[in-house]
Amino acid sequence: MAISFGPAGDGDEDGDEVMAAINTTPLVDVMLVLLIIFLITIPVVTHTVPLQLPKEANQPTVTQPGNVTIAVDHHGKVWWNEETVAGRAELTARLDAAATRAPQPEIHIRGDRDVAYEHVGRVLATAQKAGIAKVSFITEPPPR
Repeated sequence: MAISFGPAGDGDEDGDEVMAAINTTPLVDVMLVLLIIFLITIPVVTHTVPLQLPKEANQPTVTQPGNVTIAVDHHGKVWWNEETVAGRAELTARLDAAATRAPQPEIHIRGDRDVAYEHVGRVLATAQKAGIAKVSFITEPPPR
């Protein structure tokens, strides 16, 4: 509240005049506090780690006659197009033969979900040593 005194000897001594001024100091204080809060929080919101997030795409597998599917079951047993591979030496021989063909076939690896990574890693390393250029993994799409 403000008290205002008129000039002395005015003759109007009623005292019924109303002060029509608004005190804006609390409004300015609140606005400055909000401005400081926004200045502090905006950089936290806008600065994140720059990543290229993967896009989910379902591309059907195109099976060409020359492509080879290698399956590894949960016991670590290796299958070449639904034929059992006797051992690592036979797998190496088959991959070496596939690497020399023109055009070189794609190798699709199907690993059982319960198989140890070691068995799938051996197949992948053997394909790499043989010089296979295209190796892919076949997985189940996530449920929708």
